[in-house]
Amino acid sequence: MERTPLDVEDSASRISAYVYGNVLVLTALIPLHDASTSHAAMVVIGTVLSTFIAHAFAESVGRSARIGRPLTRSEHFEELRDSVPVLTSGLVPAAVVGLDALGVLEGQTALLLAELWVVSRIAGLGIVMTRLRGEKLSRHTLVACSLLAFVAIAVVAVKLVLTH
Repeated sequence: MERTPLDVEDSASRISAYVYGNVLVLTALIPLHDASTSHAAMVVIGTVLSTFIAHAFAESVGRSARIGRPLTRSEHFEELRDSVPVLTSGLVPAAVVGLDALGVLEGQTALLLAELWVVSRIAGLGIVMTRLRGEKLSRHTLVACSLLAFVAIAVVAVKLVLTH
């Protein structure tokens, strides 16, 4: 079965969820360097689950406002589907943090690797967006990837400064 490409609106919704999820996972990970492994993993899992629910809810309300009517059941499921990238943002970080519990990695190393994973996912989004536009990778793409990572880290820093 051949997959059809996403339209611009669906792509934008999923990219938004991807960025939002990754930023919040990174924000959750950074203050956990003094936490136990189980606590850190639960914070990551709780962050992605609550963010997924909040994102799907907010996008549903926004879509309903844009179209001027309540959403159908099918449209609600579309919003849930488009919010799935929030959930995927926490899969690898939770697993990496969990490696400490298995004795594979030391806790601080696991947290650092999880944080680096999230930053690399955000940076890699520049490549994804370039491909979605049908453009070739270039030096500009690499600069955009670096800028995406820098801005995401700045957003995380602002959130941490204001809330912790």
